Amino acid sequence: MTKRRKIDRFLNWRKRNIGDRTFIIILSVVIGVSAGMGAVIIKSLVLYIQRLLKLGFNLEHYNIFYLILPVLGILATIIFTRFLLRQEVGHGIPGVLFAISRTNGHIKGHNMYSSIISSALTVGFGGSVGLEGPTVATGAAIGSNLGMKLRLSYKQIMTLLGCASAAAMASIFKAPVAAIAFALEVIMLNLSMASIVPLLISSVSAVLTSYVFLGQNFLYTFTPKQGFIVGDVPYFILLGIFTGLVSVYFTRIYVFIADKFRLIKKWGNRLIAGGIMLGVMIFILPALFGEGYEGINSALAGKYNYLFEESMYYKYNDSILALVLVLLFLIIFKVVATSVTFGSGGVGGIFAPALFTGAHAGLLFGILLNYFGFEVEVSNFVLVAMAGMIAGVIHAPFTSIFLIAEITGGYELFIPLMITSTISYATLKIFVKNSVYTYQLAQRGELITHDKDKAALSLMDVSTLIETNFNTISPEASLGELVKVISRSSRNIFPVVDEDNKFLGVVWENDIRHLLFKQELYDNIYVKELMFMPSPTVSIQESMEDVAYKFQTSSHYNLPVLDNGRYIGFVSRANVFSTYRTMMRNFMEE
Repeated sequence: MTKRRKIDRFLNWRKRNIGDRTFIIILSVVIGVSAGMGAVIIKSLVLYIQRLLKLGFNLEHYNIFYLILPVLGILATIIFTRFLLRQEVGHGIPGVLFAISRTNGHIKGHNMYSSIISSALTVGFGGSVGLEGPTVATGAAIGSNLGMKLRLSYKQIMTLLGCASAAAMASIFKAPVAAIAFALEVIMLNLSMASIVPLLISSVSAVLTSYVFLGQNFLYTFTPKQGFIVGDVPYFILLGIFTGLVSVYFTRIYVFIADKFRLIKKWGNRLIAGGIMLGVMIFILPALFGEGYEGINSALAGKYNYLFEESMYYKYNDSILALVLVLLFLIIFKVVATSVTFGSGGVGGIFAPALFTGAHAGLLFGILLNYFGFEVEVSNFVLVAMAGMIAGVIHAPFTSIFLIAEITGGYELFIPLMITSTISYATLKIFVKNSVYTYQLAQRGELITHDKDKAALSLMDVSTLIETNFNTISPEASLGELVKVISRSSRNIFPVVDEDNKFLGVVWENDIRHLLFKQELYDNIYVKELMFMPSPTVSIQESMEDVAYKFQTSSHYNLPVLDNGRYIGFVSRANVFSTYRTMMRNFMEE
């Protein structure tokens, strides 16, 4: 029996014996465990690579190997993706959002393993990025391919993608509640009973899997030395404004550098340019090496020596001025190092760099407050600033609050987390509309949002709605020839095109009805005298939101679709509206 027939038999059995909701719940367990294993593998690979690299590179003050190790990791990543895999891997979460908005949730099968290998090489050798994005991409690819294999509907595949993304976040950070918030805020999964139960189950399954293999300890160790003091509220408000402004800087620099690297067409040139920049930055600021996991833990513990270890300025480790300058440079250059890692060919995630930047922004803020005599607990500001940066950079305030509370055990500071995250997010939104994940999709009009109306339109594609049963005619044709075309057509609009299929206008039957039975005019009047150029027209690359606006602001029931001036067909108001209603039903159903 062939594999396809076995699947057919299973699916027939499933339909008879297991309802859709029960089946999705079962699949959420499978996805949770699978995504959890993906997180375990990716984390273990990075630790193994770093242990191997550190066997002989333990210098007392500064490490010359920081100049070359990240470049070697990115080169290894490029060799794997470009020459062995021969596929684009992407950076994780933006790829998931693209799949939701443009490919009906379909993600290529290689992402079930390629993101693990490529990111482990990048991060293991010191690339200044994180592992959460590739972990989410791995989980989402598992959910997508499982859904396609089992021939699930679009709505069901979206639920599996949300479950897989939440499971990946839950397992990599050991934070199941934050993972659910992430699926709802970032992955744009709608909150309904049909989705919340599978989300819960997949998150719990994933975090239990992570506990079995990686232990139950917190990702970042935090022991509060001082609880929340109401008198510190003004400081946390200022911290929210500060982290919001740092988030604006982070986002804009990330976008700027990404755009500049896209202009470099040859991968070798990108590697050389990015590799040199990255190596020099990490050599000067060793704390930029890798995810920054150890640095964040040291900052939370109130230890600063790590900022000077293996550096050329080690002898200044007792200077407050040197400490402030190093922290300032780390905040400025972490996003540069992250963007350069991506631009030169590395694969990774943005969460860890945002957490790292937030921790050091909070450390700088707390140290300066104490320096000027305000006497605050610095480690509390480190913790809360991490939430402020996630809220700003990722545009996910709820995720940031629960994530930081869960990964550190810092529940005693829940009120400051809420204050700083909310103000950081509000500050950033004044200057930046889209997050680092969504800016490219938003520019192309491909972004799914929580606005169901816009989400439904973004999922619609002009090319799938084109109607081509319109009879074309030449501008040099006579009225008599036009009458013959009209007699065998079921439409009342006739596109006029030249011999190269260039669109010149249309003839509307209602406009020439008074001429149709005057045979004496058949040879004296030509189509070019009867046609007119309709306005507006539609480009085949245009977003459906723009198309809908054109229908709304015009009286036309059909609009011509063009591709660089060449006639393709028509898109009708009725067809657009019918498809839109179908999409809305998909969003609204439980």
